[in-house]
Parts: sequence; structure tokens; C-alpha cells
Amino acid sequence: MQSLWMVVASLLFSVMGVCVKLSADYYSTAEVVLCRGLIGVAFIYGLIRVRGGTLRTPYPRDHIIRGGIGVISLWLWFYSFSLLPVATATTLNYMSSIWIAAMLFGAAWWQGKKRFEWGLAGTVLLSFVGVAMLLRPSIDSDQMLGGLIALFSGVLSALVYLQVRKLGLLGEPEYRVVFYFSFTGLLAGVAGSIAIGRVPFWHAHTAKGLALIVTVGLTATLAQIAMTRAYRLGNTLVTANLQYTGIVFASLWGLLIWNDAPGWMGWAGIAIILLSGIASTFYNQRSQQHSRTPPAVDPIATEV
Repeated sequence: MQSLWMVVASLLFSVMGVCVKLSADYYSTAEVVLCRGLIGVAFIYGLIRVRGGTLRTPYPRDHIIRGGIGVISLWLWFYSFSLLPVATATTLNYMSSIWIAAMLFGAAWWQGKKRFEWGLAGTVLLSFVGVAMLLRPSIDSDQMLGGLIALFSGVLSALVYLQVRKLGLLGEPEYRVVFYFSFTGLLAGVAGSIAIGRVPFWHAHTAKGLALIVTVGLTATLAQIAMTRAYRLGNTLVTANLQYTGIVFASLWGLLIWNDAPGWMGWAGIAIILLSGIASTFYNQRSQQHSRTPPAVDPIATEV
């Protein structure tokens, strides 16, 4: 039952996506990234003060790589919300799990450590079919750029997973990984705001805008906690599959708030991506079961 925390995390991430899209009328993407990082840093630092721990790390270079790629991915994903329906942006970003499977098996096959998995290749191909079906009915020609941005953010998310996995194998505690990622986001948000000639938050505010941007930070932080609990205490396979409920939540929010109905072909595309994601998870699980030394899975690695 602990795996059900992943459903809580997915719901919170979907609420975060809605708030990111709505806050675009009040704040730049840089300010949204900054606020998310600021709240994450404050929360994790407070947790360290209460429960103990240290921010000193012997792997600063790996944290910089993880933080840099992660922030770029997050930035692109947030920006795609201003160009796409929430369901479409979320679905394309959530393809990260499929990219992960493709990268791991591709690298192993290239090094001669594993035979080519035609079944996994089929799930990846099937996911592209789902993407094509999703984009065709729900994205206008002038929104294709947004689709490519969201898709690329998912590829970068997969690279982030691999980097965080490396940090986990090196023995870095998850709170430290989250803290430095949030801190990198904070710095990137400040730098991005200055780059466009805008001092962060140095402009008129509204109660609605502030509520939205604060909710982004809070839901993102709480979602990370719920996801961590799910992976720590629940069944790994069940938890990974429940992650895809985020696509369903995002689709429902888009329908209720913006009347973004993707049509029958769009819904079919979402279903295909869900099924291919579940199938690729089974392939990864089977690979770990056959391995004598299964790789450690960091519970926060799938969120950017």
C-alpha cells in the first residue's frame, strides 16, 4: 500500500503543472524556477537542521552536472506549459522513463553486455506512435515548437536520472541531492531574470499570482517527499507504474480548467504512451532481477 504515495506525488505534480501554466500570466519562467528552488532550499535546509545531516559533499562536480542538466530540463518543461495544453506537456515530459530504458539497454548492448531487446525496442517505437497521435489532434502548427521543447525536456530528465543514480551509488544521501538541485535552480532563476533585464519579483504583484507561484514550490517539494516515500517503502515496479497516473491527472485538469479535450485520437495516444511506459518498466525490472548486482534506484531521480 505504500506505493500509493506515488499517486499522491503524481497528483501534486499535476497541480504544480496547472499552477505553472496559470502563473505565466504573472511571472517569467525564470521567476517560477527561482521560487521553486527557493522553497526547496528552505525546506530541505530546515529538515537538515531538525533531523541532522551535513551539506558538505565530496562530489561537487557531479552535483553541478546533475543540477545544470536538471535545471535546463525543468526550465524547458515549465516553458512548454505556456505553449501547450497541460496534458500534452506532461505526457511528453513523462516519456523520460522510456528514454531511460532505451539509454540503459542501448549502452549495455553497444558494450556487448546484453543482447538487443526487441521487446523494449517495440515499446519505444510504440511510444513514438502514441506521441504522434497525441500531437496531431491537440497541437496546432504554431505549437510544434512547444511539443519539441517538452519532448527534449524528457530526454534531459532521463540523463538527470542516470546522474542521480551515479550519485546514489557513490553514497550521496537524497536530501543533499535535492538541496543542491534546488539551489542550482535558485541561482539559475536569478541569472535568467537578470539576463532578460528583469530584477526577480521587482514588479507589481497580485494575490492570485503570489498564491500560484508559492503553490508551485510547495507542491513540488511535497511531491518529492511523497515520491521518495513510495520508492523507499513500496514495491518498485508498482510505484514506477503508478507514476504514469500523472498523465491522467494532467489530462483531467486540462479538460476541467481549459476545456483542452485532446479528442479520441489524443486520448488513444495518451493510452499508448501509458502502456508503453508500463511495458518498459517491466523490462527494466526483469533486467534487475536477472542481474547479480542490481543498480540502486534513487527515488527522486524521476522528477526534474
